[in-house]
Amino acid sequence: MWSLPELQSLLDEWITAVWQNRPHDGLCDPQAPKRSFTPSEKYATLLQSCGYVAVPLNGEDYVELLPERWQAINSYGIRIKHRTYDDRELGPLRRQHSGVLEKKGLWEIHHDPYDISRIWVRDRQGDRWITVFWKHLRRVGVPLGELAWDHACEQVPGGTEEQIADAAAALLRRAHNGPATEKGPEAKRSRRDRRVAARTQATAPDRPVPDPPAAEAPQEDEADSELAKVIPLGLFDPLANPWRRP
Repeated sequence: MWSLPELQSLLDEWITAVWQNRPHDGLCDPQAPKRSFTPSEKYATLLQSCGYVAVPLNGEDYVELLPERWQAINSYGIRIKHRTYDDRELGPLRRQHSGVLEKKGLWEIHHDPYDISRIWVRDRQGDRWITVFWKHLRRVGVPLGELAWDHACEQVPGGTEEQIADAAAALLRRAHNGPATEKGPEAKRSRRDRRVAARTQATAPDRPVPDPPAAEAPQEDEADSELAKVIPLGLFDPLANPWRRP
């Protein structure tokens, strides 16, 4: 018994390895009437004769490529992993049917696993994307990903959304401040804490995280001096020559 994702993966592999490299009777050439060509050969010939135009992606194209999920839009907004997203533009869509019968009236939502500060809701009637921000974004200050948020949820089991946001903000401050100089039981953290802090520091913008007000300052541990140096990946340049030596 194969699952649908496994069947799709097998089909993609068969198309790439077999179908694309198998001669087809419908792919002929007047200069070689007795030979049948493969789809890959005809594509290479067409590319050499006509060329191609590299079209850069716009903002909506990047949103289309993000992971999707289908949820209802309630009176309070949209809830994803104990996070509430809300905006005034969702007013006409609250508790309404999306019109997609295959998804039982749920709304199509795209999200970025590396930036939980906002989500995008597809408005099929207006043919547009609605950007909806996280309700407690100001408590954190800088973008963070699902990894840091899930780790903060584990640190505050059964906590409210505000408490989890404060725990995530404390994690970002530890990632920004770097290794601590003080020693002691409170300065030691687990290897997973250090890994989450390091990955969060690599993906977050290079600016300091503001401290919360004194009345709301959460109790946090000091960073460990064993935190490894994080070297973030550079930006991908599709026009660069991959064979050129640096």
